[in-house]
Amino acid sequence: MTASTFLLGLFAAAIVIIPASVAGTAEQLISSAAEQRQGRVIDVQEGRGPESVVWVVQLSDLHFSVHNPERALDFINIIGPVLRMINPSLVLITGDLTDGKSKDLLTMKQDEIEWLEYKSAMEDVVKRSGLDKNIFYDLRGNHDSFGVPVVGGSFDFFSNYSINGQLKRTGRVNSVTLETAKYKHLFVGLDTTMPIGLRGPTNLFGHPTDELLAELDSQLSQWDSQPGKPVIKIPFGHFPLSFSALSQSQRSLEDIFLKHSVSAYLCGHLHTRFGKNLKRHHQVSDNIRTLQKLVQLNMHHLPSDSSINCSFGATQPNEFWEWEMGDWRRSRAMRIVAIDRGHVSYIDLDFKVGLRKTIVMPTFPLDSRFMLTSSSRRKYECQHMVPSSFETVRALVFSASPILSVVVRIYDSKPGTFDMVMETEMTKISGESSRAEFYAAPWNYRAFEDPSPDRYWLQIEAIDAMQRSTVSEMRAFSIDGITAQTSWTWKEFYVMGFQWSELYYPILWSIVSLILSTLLIPRALLIFSRKQYTYRYFIAGKGFVRGIPWVLLELCRLPVVWSGILGYVIYLIVCPWFLGQVFVHNEKKVYMTYMGWAVESFNQQGKHEYIGVPDVMVLVLPHLVFVVLPTIFVTGGFVAERSIYREHVLSLSGKKEDDDCSQKIRTSKWYGQRWIRKVLLVVALAIYWKHFKSCRSLMKAFEMNPLIHFPVYALAIPLLLAYTIYQTRTI
Repeated sequence: MTASTFLLGLFAAAIVIIPASVAGTAEQLISSAAEQRQGRVIDVQEGRGPESVVWVVQLSDLHFSVHNPERALDFINIIGPVLRMINPSLVLITGDLTDGKSKDLLTMKQDEIEWLEYKSAMEDVVKRSGLDKNIFYDLRGNHDSFGVPVVGGSFDFFSNYSINGQLKRTGRVNSVTLETAKYKHLFVGLDTTMPIGLRGPTNLFGHPTDELLAELDSQLSQWDSQPGKPVIKIPFGHFPLSFSALSQSQRSLEDIFLKHSVSAYLCGHLHTRFGKNLKRHHQVSDNIRTLQKLVQLNMHHLPSDSSINCSFGATQPNEFWEWEMGDWRRSRAMRIVAIDRGHVSYIDLDFKVGLRKTIVMPTFPLDSRFMLTSSSRRKYECQHMVPSSFETVRALVFSASPILSVVVRIYDSKPGTFDMVMETEMTKISGESSRAEFYAAPWNYRAFEDPSPDRYWLQIEAIDAMQRSTVSEMRAFSIDGITAQTSWTWKEFYVMGFQWSELYYPILWSIVSLILSTLLIPRALLIFSRKQYTYRYFIAGKGFVRGIPWVLLELCRLPVVWSGILGYVIYLIVCPWFLGQVFVHNEKKVYMTYMGWAVESFNQQGKHEYIGVPDVMVLVLPHLVFVVLPTIFVTGGFVAERSIYREHVLSLSGKKEDDDCSQKIRTSKWYGQRWIRKVLLVVALAIYWKHFKSCRSLMKAFEMNPLIHFPVYALAIPLLLAYTIYQTRTI
């Protein structure tokens, strides 16, 4: 290991969290460098919880805003009491702690008032929950780095007001281990926000560096060399893998997670507006082709392998689940993650309707749609590997009132309806001093063997002292370990199924190639082809395929517009698009190209480097697809419409086609009949509106003047459209 990596490891070490039963001496507060690099261990035994069961809480995308104070107020009033009731071992807050947006949502930069509100709210939540502040881990999200030029600088409010910042967890990787009698549960938090924080909207992706990946690899392997207890590994961060870029050496977070076969990766960022099933199973396989690595069509990448190797030395599959959770911003969402004898599960809660008096969380059997892995099936197929944990149905129950009874019910969906096939009361198996009530019920699990992974459904009901009934959501399960295939909606597929960072340049150059082809190929046909792609040629063929080259050829006959569009496209490829302010309170403006923002490098004076790729795709691709490309077809359409109308006027006037038409015939008499032109005018207005909104957003986002900082970008398309409309008004 190099010296720089070793120092990075020291800075990334987690803060010491020592149980009260062993704390108190100075020697215990002083640890070696190796211990610091490993993070700290929390003992969750000794009456603090059911044996071999731990649970943590995840919150994400709080977006505390000066314009929406109810977000922080609800957070205090709901999360404080709920955490007291749940009493988790850890509280993970996975990014976007503050909003950083103006009221019109166009200007994105840090606001210290929002950070003061976050700090105050967290202090209140810690106080109301009665939890140790040290078990709270919060991470930066992209909103928390809007416009921050230097981490640790005067505008990096995260370092001053976040819990990690206050507890001096300065590294980008922090780990903590929860230890029970039989297991170690390693949680590793990672901050993959940009080292140089750009303003939004060009700050959308996670950017793991090679140094961060090396440190993450080290933290995840910290217990591998120590025999004994199995280690459950759960990393957590802000960005889903579909919105995480590759490092400089083309390595990814997925590579590290697969190497260590982590149980799950917990993240946020996308919010529930894209869907509630933003889950994705990752697996290493020689059958996965390059295209399949870029686009995953289904939540489950591969079908379960039909061949199971039951030998003791057989290699375990490298796989993990990615679980994106909902946001607090609008959905008031919270997640509880439980690990029960190695079985990792979760429930997502919605607090939009207010507090909950009781929460029921099944911990076994696991949901066959979102929680099972290939190893689950292997454990069952190889009967000698089936653990004793299969012998009972188990659940955690969190309640503000005493629980009188807990009943488990299992339904069979095969008849087409849910017929109850099992109902039995569960027994409390945790001690009086436990942090939660843990219930179990024996069952004949072999009776529920079935090749269909979603035939049987589980539901648990708890009744408290106030006679209030609380039921868990219906959960499909498969004792056989067979995964139920669940498909994404189109929105979920859009944000989870694509590796956007790797697709940016292929998509970009495909669009640019299409644009150049629509301009250059018709021009070449006009010069070199003997065919005359005229209106008469088009109507003779009566084919759409013939109509496209005719429209584009008509554009070539308006050389000013054709040359202007071609020059504009070349300008977008070789020149800066605009000059803007991307840092907080920094008057120095930098320029953006399709390769990112050119900022001055801190380690090479006078040198510039491009950052914000693929983040700039949110500006580059929409402009090309929704402004430039439609402009080509609309301008060609205007010229083609003029040719059609010319034929119409000539036919009405009785003139022959070869008559001298140098004296233009005014079209005002026939304007009301030019319906094609009217449609094209509506489309042109739509392009104007789209472009105007884009320019207005850029002006607000990066504090720019269109006439000074991006005149070519702002004016070229409107002027070319206006010129085309003017030139085609007459025949």
